[in-house]
Amino acid sequence: MSVRIDISGPPAQRLRFAASPLAELTAMLHVLAEPGHHPRRAAWAADVWAGLRPELAERLREAEFLWRSSQADFLLPARPRPTLAEELDDVDRLDDETYVTAALVTTCGGHRAATRSPLTDPTERARALELAQARGARQEAFAERLLTDPTAVRARVRDTLEQCAEAFFDAAWPGVAARLAADLRLKNDLLTRVGVQAALASVSGAISLDGDCIVVDKVQDKATSANGAGVTFIPSVFGSPHLVVVHAPGWQPVVQYPVTPAEPVSLDTVTLRLEALAHPIRLRLLRTLARGPHTTGELAHTWHLTPPEVSRHLAVLRRAGLLTPHRQGRYVRYTLNLSDLTTLGTDLLAAVLR
Repeated sequence: MSVRIDISGPPAQRLRFAASPLAELTAMLHVLAEPGHHPRRAAWAADVWAGLRPELAERLREAEFLWRSSQADFLLPARPRPTLAEELDDVDRLDDETYVTAALVTTCGGHRAATRSPLTDPTERARALELAQARGARQEAFAERLLTDPTAVRARVRDTLEQCAEAFFDAAWPGVAARLAADLRLKNDLLTRVGVQAALASVSGAISLDGDCIVVDKVQDKATSANGAGVTFIPSVFGSPHLVVVHAPGWQPVVQYPVTPAEPVSLDTVTLRLEALAHPIRLRLLRTLARGPHTTGELAHTWHLTPPEVSRHLAVLRRAGLLTPHRQGRYVRYTLNLSDLTTLGTDLLAAVLR
């Protein structure tokens, strides 16, 4: 099963990589709501909960349906801004119908009003409340308040998020932003130099390109279109290991992906990889391998080199862990380990700071 996103349109607008303070705060709130799903963040979550004022802790429990099991679409902006305040201003510009519908999807377990509004239609309102009630008393109370006075609930949710900024987000954001910036430089450089398919492969093995469609492996079959506006990819430190997709009709598609390496990389490995990349011929070989697997002979022909010369350079890249050989009959094809290459900047920073 998968989510398919049609990205037909001008190539320059197909993919956008950008950091979002609001999306990262949402990822943090998800960790606080489900620390058991994020064992590496359990200590952080415990420290945050211990330091929260009781009133703010209660507010987070009151509105956790917006980010616990799934994230409300308006919390993952398609047009990220530099600051949390600017992104919250953009959320404030949404009309009540759009905001309430997105909020009810998370509160009521996937319910999405088709043609009639629960704000004005009694039948749709009753249905929304029934679905919320089935999930629990807190969900029902939140849905009731949202449908009765959306202006007050929206203001309260924004105020809660701003209090979270003061309580823990503002202190964490500078360090997180530096890691996101390193990932974005790598992703945007890969997109510019190699192309869409390579950039998608570096995001996650669960994402691929099928013609003019981005295919994301998920536990549901859905389809949407970017309508020529492209897809926004938002890196996240606290979102690991989740791959979150905004695909609802009327919303520009957004993919939030994790950037945290699965395992720490030693300084020796980072040094070996930097030395492997220090030769211009090896950079040329990697440029070709980024487009797909090649044999030694194919690489030699492409760059007008001798097979023994190519073999020596491939051996250096293999020792650095940047290539994987695959035997097919009498031939060996080499595949670029794109994830190891694209996280090199982040690995270097982590190794230096350890």
